[in-house]
Amino acid sequence: MGILQELLNDIPVPKMAKVKQTFDSTREEDVIGTLQEQLERVKDTVKPGMEIAVAVGSRGVDRLVDLTAFTIKFLQDLGAKPFIVPSMGSHGGATAQGQEAVLEHLGITKETVNAEIRSSMEVIKIGELPNGLPVYIDKLASEADGIVVINRVKPHTAFRGPVESGIMKMISIGLGKQKGAEACHQLGFKHMAEHVPAMAKMIMEKMPIIFSVATVENAFDKVAKLEVLLPEEVENKEVELQKLSKQLLPKLFFDEIDVLVIDEIGKNISGDGMDPNVTGRYPTPYAHGGPDVSKMVVLDVTPESEGNANGVGTADFTTERLVNKMDKHGTYANGLTSTVVGPTHISTTLPTDKMAIQAAVKTCNILDFTKVKLVRIKNTLDIGEIEVSESLLEHVEKHPNLEQSSELYEFDFNEQGNLFQ
Repeated sequence: MGILQELLNDIPVPKMAKVKQTFDSTREEDVIGTLQEQLERVKDTVKPGMEIAVAVGSRGVDRLVDLTAFTIKFLQDLGAKPFIVPSMGSHGGATAQGQEAVLEHLGITKETVNAEIRSSMEVIKIGELPNGLPVYIDKLASEADGIVVINRVKPHTAFRGPVESGIMKMISIGLGKQKGAEACHQLGFKHMAEHVPAMAKMIMEKMPIIFSVATVENAFDKVAKLEVLLPEEVENKEVELQKLSKQLLPKLFFDEIDVLVIDEIGKNISGDGMDPNVTGRYPTPYAHGGPDVSKMVVLDVTPESEGNANGVGTADFTTERLVNKMDKHGTYANGLTSTVVGPTHISTTLPTDKMAIQAAVKTCNILDFTKVKLVRIKNTLDIGEIEVSESLLEHVEKHPNLEQSSELYEFDFNEQGNLFQ
């Protein structure tokens, strides 16, 4: 018996029960009807013959194709000539073709939105912040007669501020392409809450941004609110939308968890592999919220992530299966761009799922291992039904958003000590 096996052999793995979590499912019933109504108030900003750059990002925003296509038609009906500009910082491998491919993957093509896509990584510098940071904007967008921005407003995963991910970040980092993303990240996330709005304000002052379409999604990734904002409204309104998005965020309804087991991470789940707003584990010290987790285990990486295991370093333990699938260069490139390299570290790696879970139980700093408060989730997008250990069932019974949905059962390890192949 190896030394690790010897250390972990007698560590008990608790019995588990399935638990349903309920979230606020408020949603906008008629998204396009609301968009049509909201666009009426900005139609005076559009003049016939104007060339208008419509900025679209890299995230899978609910109804993105419909929102984009309808906005394009609205502009065309007023006699304008809209075109799409990918606005995603350094995503898509920081190439023009790569960024166009990201849009296509999201369903945005010339055919689906009835407008051409003009993708280029060329930027112009339009100024500097007082601290010397350069401010850039996509050259094609800068040459247009007007710019329209479409994005979802949501909490960021690495910093906190009145404005996080949304319209202002899309303007400062998305439209700034690779050079803009690099400049904004240059001094780290500590200052991001100041830099994002400061850069966006400079761009809005100097560039012809005419309006933006902002959505907030509920816990089920459906549009809960939609607003069309004029440039002078963006800062104040985005602060309100940001507050709403935090209220609607899906979460784990536990303040303290001894061990959190996550079956899979991946770039298709979150830029961070897993959403820190759910796990309570953040890649930087400048963000907070969510449960206090003593030890975290990540078991696998999704096929869609193509070996990018960014986020594995945020966990305490992982498996040899995950590490064997890891594309180290692709993962490390993530940290080199964001300047946050903790999440790309490889956490303590155990041969099997069972040993990784036992290692987390052994090190979670409790006296009686049989009373471990353990929560298991598939991934941070899929938390409508979770599994919890026996010692958490009393909390479940008292909580209005939680309901036990099965009897207790043992973890289903195979002969190799894994939960799945």
